[in-house]
Amino acid sequence: MWTVVVALPYVQAEFGATRAEASLPYTLTMIGFAGGGILMGRLADRFGIMVPVLFGTVMLSAGYVLASMAGSLTAFALAQGVLIGGLGSSAAFGPLMADASLWFRRRRGIAVALAASGNYLAGTVWPPILQALIVAQGWRTAHLLVGLALLVTMLPLSLLLRIRAPMPRIAPRAAGAPPPADARPLGLRPNVLTALLCIAGVGCCVAMAMPQVHIVAYCGDLGYGVARGTEMLSLMLACGIVSRIASGFIADRIGGLATLLLGSLLQAVALAFYLFFDSLVSLYLISALFGLFQGGIVPSYAVVVREYFPARQAGTRVGIVLMATLLGMALGGWLSGLVFDWTGSYAMAFLNGIAWNAMNLTIMAWLLLRRGRLHPYRSASA
Repeated sequence: MWTVVVALPYVQAEFGATRAEASLPYTLTMIGFAGGGILMGRLADRFGIMVPVLFGTVMLSAGYVLASMAGSLTAFALAQGVLIGGLGSSAAFGPLMADASLWFRRRRGIAVALAASGNYLAGTVWPPILQALIVAQGWRTAHLLVGLALLVTMLPLSLLLRIRAPMPRIAPRAAGAPPPADARPLGLRPNVLTALLCIAGVGCCVAMAMPQVHIVAYCGDLGYGVARGTEMLSLMLACGIVSRIASGFIADRIGGLATLLLGSLLQAVALAFYLFFDSLVSLYLISALFGLFQGGIVPSYAVVVREYFPARQAGTRVGIVLMATLLGMALGGWLSGLVFDWTGSYAMAFLNGIAWNAMNLTIMAWLLLRRGRLHPYRSASA
C-alpha cells in the first residue's frame, strides 16, 4: 500500500494527470483494501487465516505485474484497487490482527500491535528501495520486481499460518435467562457501536492520510525533492512501529478506547505543526512526531472490537471497522489532492484533516463517558 505513494509523482508525470487524478490509484487501493478486508475476514473466520493469505499473495503479485504494464492511469488504478488492494494486501492486515487477538487474553493489545506493525515496517523498508529502483529502472520495472519478490517470499511464509486459533466453547443460555452483557456493549446495540467505530475510523484516517499520502509530493513542491519526501515517509512509518508497539502496552493497561482517544488527540497536534513549520529539518522532525503519535490508532480499533464483541465475530467485525479506517485513508488521500488543486497549497488540506480528526475525538470521548457511567470496563468473552 506504500508503493503507490512513492510512485505518485512519476505516474502523474507519465500520464499527464492532475494531483487529484494521480491520487486516485491510492484512493482505489484503500477502497479495495477496505472492502477486501471484510471478505478476507469472513474467509479467516470460516477456514482459518492461511487460506486468505495464500489467495491474497497470488493476487498481490499479479496486481504489481499488471500495474507495471498499465497503458493508462485508469488501468494502473484498477490494478491497484482490485488486485493490490481488494484481493491482495487486504488479506495480510485486518485478518492477521483479528487472528492474533484470538490467541491472547492478558496481552492481547501488544499481540495485535505487533501483528499490525508489519504494515509500518514495510513502509519503512520499501519506499527507499522503491525510490532507488524507480530512479535506476523506471516505475514500471520497479513494480514488476516488487510483484516477483512478494510471490517468492510470501507463499512459504503463508504456510506457517496453517494452525487455527482455539475458539472458546459457547455455553447454551437457559430459557428465560437475560441476555449476556456482551449483547449490549457499552449499553449500545452491537451494530450501533460498530457503526460509531466506523464513523470515528473514517474521521481519524482522513486526517492520517494527509501527510502519509502527500508528504512526497509536498516536499517536491517545496523544492526539497521527492527523495527527501520518501525519506520522511520512511521515518514517519518507522516511528509508527514504535508507536504501535507502545500503544499495545498502553491498551493492555487503560483499554482500547482510551488508547484511541490519546492517539487521536496527539495526531491532531502533529497535524497542526505542519501548518506552522515547513523547513527541511522541521519537516523531518514533524514527520517523526506524526509517526510516533498516530501509529497506534488503527490497531486500537481491533483491540476495542475484541474487548466488546465475542471471539466468533472477530474477523468480520474487525474487517468492517478497519474497512472504515481504510475508506478514510482513501477519502483523505483524494480529498487532500483535490483541496490542493483548488487552493494551490497544502495549508487548507492540513486544516481539513484537523477538522475530520475532531469528529473522531468527539466520538471517542462520548464512548469513554458511557464506559465510565456504565462502569464496565469489561471485555467480551474471549
